Amino acid sequence: MSHFPSPVSVYIHIPFCKHRCAYCDFNTYAGQEALIPAYVNALLREIELVLSDHPTIRLSDYQTIRPSDCPTIKTVFFGGGTPSLLAPEQFDSILKTLRKFFAFAPDVEITIEANPGTVNAEQLKRLRETGINRVSLGVQSANTEELRMLERVHDFFAVIQSVADARKAGFDNLNLDLIYGLPQQTLASWKTTLARALDLRPEHISAYALTLEHGTPFGRWANKGLLPIPDPDLAAEMYEWAMDYLSKSGYTQYEISNWAKANSEFKIQNSEFMCRHNLQYWRSLPYLGFGAGAHGYANGYRYSNVLRIKTYIERLVNLQFPIAHFPLSPTVVNKHKQTEQDDISDYMINNLRLTEAGVSNADFKSRFGRGLLEVFPKEIGELIRDGLLEQNGESYRLTRRGRLLGNRAFQKFV
Repeated sequence: MSHFPSPVSVYIHIPFCKHRCAYCDFNTYAGQEALIPAYVNALLREIELVLSDHPTIRLSDYQTIRPSDCPTIKTVFFGGGTPSLLAPEQFDSILKTLRKFFAFAPDVEITIEANPGTVNAEQLKRLRETGINRVSLGVQSANTEELRMLERVHDFFAVIQSVADARKAGFDNLNLDLIYGLPQQTLASWKTTLARALDLRPEHISAYALTLEHGTPFGRWANKGLLPIPDPDLAAEMYEWAMDYLSKSGYTQYEISNWAKANSEFKIQNSEFMCRHNLQYWRSLPYLGFGAGAHGYANGYRYSNVLRIKTYIERLVNLQFPIAHFPLSPTVVNKHKQTEQDDISDYMINNLRLTEAGVSNADFKSRFGRGLLEVFPKEIGELIRDGLLEQNGESYRLTRRGRLLGNRAFQKFV
């Protein structure tokens, strides 16, 4: 019998967008909203196929066991794309299907990504009634010209309205996504974006440097000289300024690109405003992925689903690709059985992203039976000498310089 991790996290990918932005490298599609009803039905079928296949959570056995014996969901994350294009009733049906197989933790975190202007007060109220309790808004910038360059369809007034509507609907856990290091962006403009974002008093801030991904219009334009390449030194200055400004403003950085609101009794390990779903990834803990292009990590496998919406639906309608075993569904196109060395490398790279907690020697030893210095004495020593890593009790974490040069540290463990 395969082991089912509990509590577990669930990622559900919603690949629909009104418009695909020029910098976006996610699995998203514009102009296919007519497929949403069929897509949601396929999602429900994928969930039932995968979970019914597992011996400990078969739906047929559900009525014969106590709810306390069921695996527990601690986080659900609806990512995209623009998940808020779905109707509240469709989210409700997905969550009800999950509840057939799982007990939801009393403090379950259920996040929906949304673009400003794609949700209104009534819709948010109905989403809150389904059990969704966290909203992540794709703000990106407070500057009109930067939003236009990014091909975002909202302005900052829409952000203000969306935040107000979310508060009115009862959401007390909001994240604002921001991007820095844009072509021709100035430090002054980035400072203004952060200040205006904090005026809205979000519980969480995510700030990512723009990357010119291969295959995106931004990437092609940059290669042809039609788009100025962002200045990496200026982007580093923006990042360092954000670290200082957010710290002074009452936010604690717990991950390379993420900050959670602090209070007078703040303890980062117990902050209610950290994104607990993403912590599942960064702590190298199992999660299930459903939907077109979704990734998962469970039962010793890393896997990903087919990208295209129509192909995803067809595979679940026709069932021509039988399930091999949990957690794989007929929609899986890539799967990798993890070796211990794979898990060790992933563990180091993921956990080093946690800027406060870092990599715990005790946790590493409990998972792999050996201490960090037994496995990586040379790598850890070199990173400490280079000023990228520091010891914090029995843990190791990135230094401030290491946060800027994280890839140099991660490469040591690949």
